This record gives sequence, C-alpha cells and structure tokens, in this order.
Amino acid sequence: MTETLLEQLREMTIVVADTGDIQAIEAFTPRDATTNPSLITAAAQMPQYQGIVDDTLKAARQEAGANASNSEVANLAFKRLAVAFGLKILDIVPGRVSTEVDARLSYDTEKTIDVAREIIAQYEAVGVSRDRVLIKIASTWEGIRAAEVLEKEGIHCNLTLLFGFHQAVACAEAGATLISPFVGRILDWYKKNTGRDSYAPEEDPGVRSVTEIYNYYKKFGYQTEVMGASFRNIGEILELAGCDLLTISPALLQELQSTVGELPRKLSPDTAQQMEIERLSVDKETFDRLHAEDRMASEKLAEGIQGFSKALELLETLLAERLEKLENQNKVDRAAEEMFRVYDLDGDGFITREEWSGTDAVFDALDVNRDGKIAPEEMAAGLGAAFLLEVK
Repeated sequence: MTETLLEQLREMTIVVADTGDIQAIEAFTPRDATTNPSLITAAAQMPQYQGIVDDTLKAARQEAGANASNSEVANLAFKRLAVAFGLKILDIVPGRVSTEVDARLSYDTEKTIDVAREIIAQYEAVGVSRDRVLIKIASTWEGIRAAEVLEKEGIHCNLTLLFGFHQAVACAEAGATLISPFVGRILDWYKKNTGRDSYAPEEDPGVRSVTEIYNYYKKFGYQTEVMGASFRNIGEILELAGCDLLTISPALLQELQSTVGELPRKLSPDTAQQMEIERLSVDKETFDRLHAEDRMASEKLAEGIQGFSKALELLETLLAERLEKLENQNKVDRAAEEMFRVYDLDGDGFITREEWSGTDAVFDALDVNRDGKIAPEEMAAGLGAAFLLEVK
C-alpha cells in the first residue's frame, strides 16, 4: 500500500478544509472549505491577509459614510469580511464555501434569514452563484426554522454547532443541505465530565454520535449531507471514513497526507439500509424536551454560541483599531503630500537641502538614506513616526 490516508479518504469522502487560512487551502486542494468566526478572526490577524482586511475596511468606510463612527464601520466591515475571505477561497476550491451568520443572532429566526439573504446578495453581486455558498447557522430551534425558509428560496444551509441527535433529526426534517456535527467538542465534554482522559477511536462519543446520525439519514433517505467537524486526532477521522464530508484542520490534513497505510471504509449507505432503526419526529415541544434532557448538547451549543460571539466581538474591536490606524495614516499621508509640495520648489519629486527651509537636524532626520535629498516616501515615513510619538 503506497497511497496516503488522505488519498484513500478522498476516494470515499469529500474532504473539506476547516480553516480561514487561504495558503493552507491552496496547499491541500480540498473540494470545499468552511470557516467560522474564530477562524476568520485568527486569519484577519495574519500579516499575509492584511490587504483583504484593509480593503474591506476602506470599502466599509465608503459605504457607511464619513460621519459613521469607527465602531459602526467596523461592524459593517465584519459583515463584509467573511464574504471577502469566502471569495478568495472560491478562487481556489472547485466546490462550496461556508459563510457564517452572526452567532449573536442564533435565537432570532427573522434576523438570521435577513442576514443570510444579505450574504447571498453580496456573493451574487460579484457573480458567484448561490449554489457555491452554504450559509452557516447554529442548530438552535430558531436557526433550524430559518434554514427551512432559506432552503425553500434556494439558499443552501450548513447547520453547525450540532451536538445532539434531536438537532440532527430536526435539521433533516427542515430540509437543510448539510449539517456539521462537532466530533471533538463532544469528546471534550465527555472527558471533562467523566474523568476519563482517553477513548479508543471506535468508542469516541463524538464518533458514535456522527455514526448514529449518518446511519439514520441513510436509513430513511434524507438528502441532508453529514459533515463531521471539529476533530481532535486522526483516529476520529479514520473511524468516519465514508461519511459524506469531513471538514479537517490543516494540521490533521498534513498528518493524513504524510501517513501511509490501509484505510477501510467505516460508514456506507448500504450498511445503514439494513439496520433496525426507529424513526423519530421532532416538533418544537419534542426538540425542547430532548435538548433539556441532553446536558452535553445543551451545554456545548450554548458554549459554542458564546465562543463564536466573543470571537466576533474581538474581531470588531480589532477592525475598529485597524481602521483608526488606517485613517490616521491617511491623515499623515495627506499632510506629507501637502508639505512635500510646499518644499519641492522645482517640482522634480525631491526636496534638496537648498529647497528645505527648516532646520538641518530635521532635514537629516528625514533624509533616511543620506543621499542629500528627501523623497516623498521619506517625508511620509518621517511624519508618521512623529505622529506616533505624539499619540504615545
């Protein structure tokens, strides 16, 4: 056997990259990619993506208007940033990208629908078909109802933060395109609450949860796709070989790619069809009751929404700070440009010592490369440094 585990996995399962890091997506060439607020927040702080962030902020400022506060512009930019990353990702992957609705709207059906429509409109405005986008929504009862409405409009949904079987059944009955049950987070809960520090892959509670959901869907012919997510180790991934999709972090993709060995299929529709499984119907009363009874699902859903909400709040803060720096720099650039025009008497693009009417000490400080003249870039850099000293 010379094939890597990743090569074999791709023969039976669609591999999705779970990252906002565009370079990592390019490295592993998955069919689809999915992001979440935490991943976008992390990617937005990487130097290689500062251009995307800055362009988004500038566009948001123009859209919001000169009188809008930095926090208002940052809020608008955050709504646009996930789509900006999504567009970059769609230039790489041949399939779909998941873009998430603000987690703070997880219990508001109408606002979730409005934001989802707005996200799709942004993609379609630049020529991206809605078939290439999955709107990511938390698997609350309200989120599932929003997905039901959106799916009827041809807006495809990825129901995330899914931990309980009742959530999965409700999503399938609502006609959701895809669900993302969180394998690793389920394992985390069991390790914390049982005192058990490890599970064999086949005993892993997260693996068992996804296996049960997958078999139920295939048994009863639901079209909703199952995409296992949030893995802690490749053992979990290997136990779900054959699942419709698996979204995997770059670190685990690298481990799968560098490991050679035989990978048997663990999940299949044919096997599920032969199983004796009782059908469940989930209305709101049943959902609420089962959710209250499932302490793991109720705790992890609330924790996940809170975590994603905090990531969004951090992102908004970072965007507001970045916007302030950009706009301060714009002020410096304009001041430098005006000052340069004043001193560049002959208009040749340089200020010589003879043209300079200030002190020699300032001229020497601005003449960084010591060539006896000040270039526009040196003027801007010098004023920028002076500004930073002033604001400190």
